Amino acid sequence: MKATVLSIIVGAMFIGGAWILTKSNPEIPATAPATADNVAVIDGTQIITIDAKAGYLPRKSSAKAGIPTTIRFNTEGTFDCSASVRIPSMNITKILPQTGSTNIDIGTQQVATLQGTCGMGMYPFEVEFKS
Repeated sequence: MKATVLSIIVGAMFIGGAWILTKSNPEIPATAPATADNVAVIDGTQIITIDAKAGYLPRKSSAKAGIPTTIRFNTEGTFDCSASVRIPSMNITKILPQTGSTNIDIGTQQVATLQGTCGMGMYPFEVEFKS
């Protein structure tokens, strides 16, 4: 019984602490939009720009299928696990620099949703490719 109560208290403290850190972290606004206009076509290549620090912003991107595509990850003083990007369906794992931009060429995608995450699986992101 004591172990159960202790487990509940520790779990509540962990969840409360995570909530407080998220609310106090200016990098992740509480009202951050789910999707954003972060896609541009430059010289025939679609560039999807994602900021990596304490997660990925935007978390969801919408792009056009059938165009050569590059995901550009921007970092600025990124020391957390979002500096390690994984896209399991494409067998991509990339360590990002603490500060800078890193392009990952993902080729020409069909209509589908591409999902990625940080190295620890804590911070997901996705790109929905539409026709």
